[in-house]
Amino acid sequence: MLSNRRSLRRPALFLLALLVATSAVSYLDIRQSAGPTEDFENRALNKAALSSRPAVRSDPAASSPRPTISISRHLMELPKLDLASQFLRMWLVSGANICGALREAGIEVSEWKAASMRNRDYECYFQRIYERDEVRPLSSTFLRVRGDKTGNVVEIRAKIVGPEIDAEGFLAPDVLRIFEIVVKQACWRDFEDALASIRSLRHVETERFGSYLSFMREAGSENSFNFALGLKAAPGSQARTRAYFSADRWLATANPRTPQTSSASTGSAHSDQPMALNIGASAGSDPRPSRNCG
Repeated sequence: MLSNRRSLRRPALFLLALLVATSAVSYLDIRQSAGPTEDFENRALNKAALSSRPAVRSDPAASSPRPTISISRHLMELPKLDLASQFLRMWLVSGANICGALREAGIEVSEWKAASMRNRDYECYFQRIYERDEVRPLSSTFLRVRGDKTGNVVEIRAKIVGPEIDAEGFLAPDVLRIFEIVVKQACWRDFEDALASIRSLRHVETERFGSYLSFMREAGSENSFNFALGLKAAPGSQARTRAYFSADRWLATANPRTPQTSSASTGSAHSDQPMALNIGASAGSDPRPSRNCG
């Protein structure tokens, strides 16, 4: 009985082993047949993805070295308290005193008074016409000091047409005397350097601490010149910002031989003409210091 069971168990184990081997072989055949298909599909998908990307062109400029950029030291330096707290100028003399100083020098300016009955502006002026035609003056000098009732000066303007010049091409002393007195009376001593340019009838334009001075040839005319001296109507912060970014700090000094000057070169452009232009020297008047200049 026991021998019969053993004889039946062997064939059963053999059949089971054969079934397992058959199943394993079948699985391997299926795996191998599916592998190439998956690889082909993966390669096709990768190729499609690469073809869908935009073509990137090589830029020859991008491969070249970038140019070096120099940064001004003014952008890197620490703020300076003396520049952040620069003072703003004010008129140290009244309009009536300026008009009086002109009259004392022999210039026949009018009295300091209201421009008209309905006008709140006060002024004194001087005008002399030397030659004219039927339309306009050919040679004349005009000056006006303008301000308000309290004597505060707003602006001083002058215009010379066909100015008289000497043999060396310099402005006549009697006309130059007007500009000397006005600049001296303003008490802004750094503007006195501009008198050399005015004497030579050269363009000069400068701005310092909220005040400005300009002398320039009138547009469209070779023989007319305009002069202006006054204060900028700007907030204190704006005036200080303009002073910080002035040409004196950011630009190189101009060529002293150029006929035009600016605020950056006013003081140095005329070093070849060390002229001490003062009222007493050129006008024969009292060489005492200007009024109220401290």
